[in-house]
Amino acid sequence: METMAEGDSIGATRAARGVVSASGVTRRFGEGDTAVDALRGVTLDVPRGQFTAVMGPSGSGKSTLMHILAGLDRPTAGEVSIDGIDITRMGDQELTLLRRNHIGFIFQFFNLLPMLTAAENITLPLDLAGTKPDKAWVEEIVAKVGLGDRRAHRPSELSGGQQQRVAIARALISKPTVLFADEPTGNLDSTTGEEILHLLRDSVDTYGQTTLMVTHEPRAAAMADRILFLADGLIVRDAGKSTASEVLAAMNELRR
Repeated sequence: METMAEGDSIGATRAARGVVSASGVTRRFGEGDTAVDALRGVTLDVPRGQFTAVMGPSGSGKSTLMHILAGLDRPTAGEVSIDGIDITRMGDQELTLLRRNHIGFIFQFFNLLPMLTAAENITLPLDLAGTKPDKAWVEEIVAKVGLGDRRAHRPSELSGGQQQRVAIARALISKPTVLFADEPTGNLDSTTGEEILHLLRDSVDTYGQTTLMVTHEPRAAAMADRILFLADGLIVRDAGKSTASEVLAAMNELRR
């Protein structure tokens, strides 16, 4: 059993390391002369309640990094932890449970189940976990994403923006430790994309939702508290809150 001092020490270590942490993470695809090093030694910490954007040229390793941090892929070397839990050596079943209990996902193409209504898609993570939905929380989230009059509609009856709102609500419904968003505005028009970005920003400001977003859009990254720039599998710049023009200038420098 942990003593109070030991518990305080563990809690302090988790806080110091961040909600999402990576240490010396590499990822190699293939072998021999055809091997490709997508990540070449990434170390980072994402504090609780921070909105972090990850940017980089095509092939920089940003999507690979997100998949490894979320437990969807395994590093070739290095360690990854979620809320102080080392996920690097977990088996598939352990990773499935960890993702269910700690992680929310938002994808570019929504990934909604077509046979379920918006309301059923939103509560799906709770249903899979065998958890009874908190009706007040469901109502709050549905209202937050503006789907009060669309909850009985199936994905085919919703616009792209409405489908992404369902995906955001689904990601938030289980109150995840960290929310991962992979190009969440990449399949939307600029006006709808802006609305989705404001929803993500609001979830951070209102609920303290730790969020890590991969994006190629400067206007999306400008919503974040922090921007990590990747190039050739390495973090080459760690910037604070920036304007879209500052982000664009930084990306142009990476492309030179």
